Amino acid sequence: MPEAVASERITRDLQLEPDDNLRLARVCGRFDEHLRQIEGRLGVEIRNRGAHFQILGNPDKVDQTAWLLKEMHRMSLVESLGPEQIHLLLQSASLADPTTEDAPAEDVIAIRTRRGMIRGRGPNQQRYLRAILTHDVNFGIGPAGTGKTYLAVAAAVEALERGQVRRIVLVRPAVEAGERLGFLPGDMAQKVDPYLRPLFDALHDLLGMDKVERLMERAQIEVAPLAFMRGRTLNEAFIILDEAQNTTVEQMKMFLTRLGFGSTAVITGDTTQVDLPRQTTSGLRHVQDVLRDVEDISFTLFTSQDVVRHALVQKIVDAYARWETPADPLETGGD
Repeated sequence: MPEAVASERITRDLQLEPDDNLRLARVCGRFDEHLRQIEGRLGVEIRNRGAHFQILGNPDKVDQTAWLLKEMHRMSLVESLGPEQIHLLLQSASLADPTTEDAPAEDVIAIRTRRGMIRGRGPNQQRYLRAILTHDVNFGIGPAGTGKTYLAVAAAVEALERGQVRRIVLVRPAVEAGERLGFLPGDMAQKVDPYLRPLFDALHDLLGMDKVERLMERAQIEVAPLAFMRGRTLNEAFIILDEAQNTTVEQMKMFLTRLGFGSTAVITGDTTQVDLPRQTTSGLRHVQDVLRDVEDISFTLFTSQDVVRHALVQKIVDAYARWETPADPLETGGD
């Protein structure tokens, strides 16, 4: 019966090689806190003696746990692990197919930065990175926390450091999230800084604050408010338009036609969080219909399953999606 299948529990043995005490300590965590964190999230039981692990639980969860422990062991060779990394790996485990063999190293897209190698977590982020490297215009659309902006900035940093582009151009519409901030003091960069803060946070994380400031002084990192983009042509640039759900249809068309020779554009946004005035069509929603069949333009659509933030973020995104989905009139007795 289905109930019996659902409640089936199996036991799987796993041997982590090589048997290295330091790496095993990193995998297990202090007082086995990492193992307890995994047990709580996946509903499994983990027993271990040295490098030999025994996993008990639902077959799918046991396979995910085995994949996770092997990935943690691989990472332990070069870094310590904390609760945050375990959380992100747990998210990756839910996206990966643990029944398949590990992908060959040459098939895994990785971005090389001064911070180290950055790889997409899960197949959707991998598709997104691959699209950025192979297309001139790329759209990353989905909820907050899916890594679409951070990965775009990482790809831009790598392109700049490899000499593939001469500058990074950061663009964002100056639309407040349901508030009216009034007059903002300072020069243009200071005025738009609050709107571009997520992009700068990613740049600071990847390059360091001093390096970012030097690149801005040399105009290799440029802040370009969307309203001031008209009339420009951007050659040999990596252009990121963030929060694109807050562009109008006209603004989106204007932005896309700024692309010059040797340039790459990445447009990111979340169509469920539009802050435009009511009755104003989001350019990001509109462009999906207009450019859907245009070759050499990629669309990567993220879902709550791709969220790599706090575990509650995925649940929050799903809860809002259920709330905002119109009820079926037949179910509610409507017309």
